[in-house]
Amino acid sequence: MDRVSPSRLSDFKQCPQLFKFRSIDRLLEPATIYQARGTTAHLALQRLYGLDAVERTPERLYDLFREAWAEVRDDEYPDMFESVEEERAWGIESMELLANYFSVEDPQEISPVGCELDLLEEVNTVKVRGILDRIDENENGELVVTDYKTGKAPPERYALPAFFALKIYALLTRKHLGRAPVQLRLLYLNGPTLYSLDVDEQQLDAMEKQVRALWVAIQRAEERESYPPRQSRLCDWCSFQEICPAFGGTGEPTADMKRRPEQVPEPTPA
Repeated sequence: MDRVSPSRLSDFKQCPQLFKFRSIDRLLEPATIYQARGTTAHLALQRLYGLDAVERTPERLYDLFREAWAEVRDDEYPDMFESVEEERAWGIESMELLANYFSVEDPQEISPVGCELDLLEEVNTVKVRGILDRIDENENGELVVTDYKTGKAPPERYALPAFFALKIYALLTRKHLGRAPVQLRLLYLNGPTLYSLDVDEQQLDAMEKQVRALWVAIQRAEERESYPPRQSRLCDWCSFQEICPAFGGTGEPTADMKRRPEQVPEPTPA
């Protein structure tokens, strides 16, 4: 590996074995209705901010969601639903989540610095690439990073770990724009719930050192070919539990987890 994403760094921090399954073995994970909703909602929200402010209405967002789903449905989520009725029910539930967005903020009053920014930066000698949902400026002209979530928000006392990847995005922003964000926001549409975290240069410097430490640990794991599993409550939601050594598995993927050659993404240009 010559680069890593904030999500994969988060995987390694959570469980080295999970990191191996996703980043080294590059195993397939079953697509879910929640993943499909997240992909489609992110695309719709990105396009919403491509419109003039006066056009950013709930009805227009619903249309953008329908259009985005029509685009990704057959290629990315074929056979997701067993019936038209099941798909329609999923769509109605998705619209309800999108309606929640307007109770958190008014998109007509927001002028983003950027949406869905594809960032590739060197952070303490580590190449990190990620796609950032949205960057705004607050009333003082300071940068604020917002990440959309379509899942349910964790209780507030468990929310801090969810900011780990977002802090790395803050590092990428600082490198890319030459300015550090002062606040990170996790916007959960299911609720809705908004968690925010103020950050400063000192915190980001500490995170930069942590990114380097994680990268060194990843390289050491590669050299030793050792990725010990780390059990936690998050194991209940892991797609690889049946093959994980922590649960009696061999670590070898089943046939349906192996990527076919045409499913392996092309390397991303530097």
